[in-house]
Amino acid sequence: MKLPKELYNGCIIFLGIGFYFLLMEAVGLADLFYLRLLNILFVFYGTNRTLKSNFKEGKLIFASNIASALLTSVTGVILSIVGLITYSFAKGGDLYVQSLSKTFLFGGNPSVMTYSISLLFEGIVSAVIVSFILILYWETRYTSDKHSN
Repeated sequence: MKLPKELYNGCIIFLGIGFYFLLMEAVGLADLFYLRLLNILFVFYGTNRTLKSNFKEGKLIFASNIASALLTSVTGVILSIVGLITYSFAKGGDLYVQSLSKTFLFGGNPSVMTYSISLLFEGIVSAVIVSFILILYWETRYTSDKHSN
């Protein structure tokens, strides 16, 4: 059974982000918040793969392409948050998250779930922004239903 390209590319996003964070932790750079921001590159990569595939297949309708891009990027974000929750509990739960939050968006002592929900909202916003940037990029490269008249 072949996975839909949106799910497949969402898994690529998840694997890329997961590997990146594990690598950062292994080399001792997990506390540098600006390096954590580079995970957006994996979202761009996976979402771009989906849109590139859609346009190669002749799918030029704006609404279906934006839905496909959003599904890909949100899938990657949700899988990444689930991976973060699992990893956080394996590394010590709230104590692990508190060590991460010292240099990131939070003050105080967030729990694993508070931290994860906040990152989920941030990730979804990023996924929407990436999807719209890429759909506008691909929309100008190919004629679509609105440009064909």
